[in-house]
Amino acid sequence: MKMKKTLPMVSLLMISFVSLAATQAWAGSARQDSVERLRNSVEVLHAIMNTPDKGIPEEVLSNAKCIAVVPHLVKAGFIFGGKHGRGVASCRTATGWSAPGFISVGGGSWGLQIGVEGIDLVMLVMNDRGMQHLLSSKFQLSGEGSVAAGPVGRHASAGTDWKLNTEMLTYSRSKGAFAGLTLEGAVVEQDADSTIAIYGKDVPFRAVLSGKVPPPRTAVSFMAALSQAGHQAAAADANEDKH
Repeated sequence: MKMKKTLPMVSLLMISFVSLAATQAWAGSARQDSVERLRNSVEVLHAIMNTPDKGIPEEVLSNAKCIAVVPHLVKAGFIFGGKHGRGVASCRTATGWSAPGFISVGGGSWGLQIGVEGIDLVMLVMNDRGMQHLLSSKFQLSGEGSVAAGPVGRHASAGTDWKLNTEMLTYSRSKGAFAGLTLEGAVVEQDADSTIAIYGKDVPFRAVLSGKVPPPRTAVSFMAALSQAGHQAAAADANEDKH
């Protein structure tokens, strides 16, 4: 009789132990993935600074209110339609760049080529309206002024209207060179799993990107790369104005 009474308790303890182990394994994996994403995003930011003639124009970067990076969007050769990627975003605040907000991007028409590997996606939010969309935690890139393929090169073309109308400029990077990327119809939203893994709880997206949440220690290199990119772009613009 005692064995019959204790078996359910043993089973319950075993189930609890397995559940706890699985939860801890998931948390560790999610955290490792998020940290790796931060590290890969730093590499993309360094590429922006190191390839001025094949990269994002300084005046575009210096005027951006937010920047989002989705590293290693594609790792195999196929048409990337309706797929899913994860990245990191940050917005300018009164005291500098905000702590990283984790995002997911899915759906839409990506306009990528067959056989292209290792695509990195960069999205620059260019005005207050675009910034409010990003802070809303979930929005769709619908075209009609909300998103456009960004200009490439040391300087933005004088014929583009990115300063006036476009909410977001999008780029892809492959083999060291950046190119404007068509990204209409994609949905950008907060990545709750990564947020919990890094911050310990589901912190509101707006609070993170508005500068109300301090950057975690795991984001030190990412924050440094953001600051360096911003300062370099501003300095380049200032030098051009003098000449």
